[in-house]
Amino acid sequence: MTIQWLYRALEESRARGFLGPMPIETQIDHAAGFFQVWDDLNSVPPSQFLDLGSGGGLPGLVLFEHWAVPATFLDSMVKRTNFLQEVMDWDGVPGVARVINGRAEQLSRERVFDGQFPLVTARSFGPPAVTAECATRFLSVGGILIVSEPPTEGDVDRWNPSALGQLGLHSEGRIRKGAAFQIIRKTKATPDRFPREIGTPGKNPLF
Repeated sequence: MTIQWLYRALEESRARGFLGPMPIETQIDHAAGFFQVWDDLNSVPPSQFLDLGSGGGLPGLVLFEHWAVPATFLDSMVKRTNFLQEVMDWDGVPGVARVINGRAEQLSRERVFDGQFPLVTARSFGPPAVTAECATRFLSVGGILIVSEPPTEGDVDRWNPSALGQLGLHSEGRIRKGAAFQIIRKTKATPDRFPREIGTPGKNPLF
């Protein structure tokens, strides 16, 4: 990719401390793995997607540029969502995206978000149990959660099938696109009790 606005956004994000020190090209290549995983499973782009814990804009900004479909960037840190909102006003941005500040446990229950997304992505959002519980209500039934995984193959058993089932989710396994990614599909509606109150998924994880 050689898109000026995207490189500018990621360089500024790194300058503000929202991204690590790795070269921008390396970070874009990692983010591209998310759309490569989706493209292996689907013949068309998602109608929209949500980037959970968007932080400094990865992978969300890369996916937004690649697909140019409606995007929602969600993060609980005001300074990061303020930055992403700045970026959305720059020349060259490929469409309109929502930037939302708040907690996933609460926002996923709002009608505008509940069950609305065929794709949710997560990069460094939190441990598997937290990521799964905070993501599940955003997903439509049949939708996919794609999570960036640690590089070592010894971490392949991080996702507990029984606990995922409680959330209406099913693991479809781990795949490599350079980096490693976990594919989790929503197979049924989210039970009313999930996600639990703000902070509970982290303090009392399901697995």
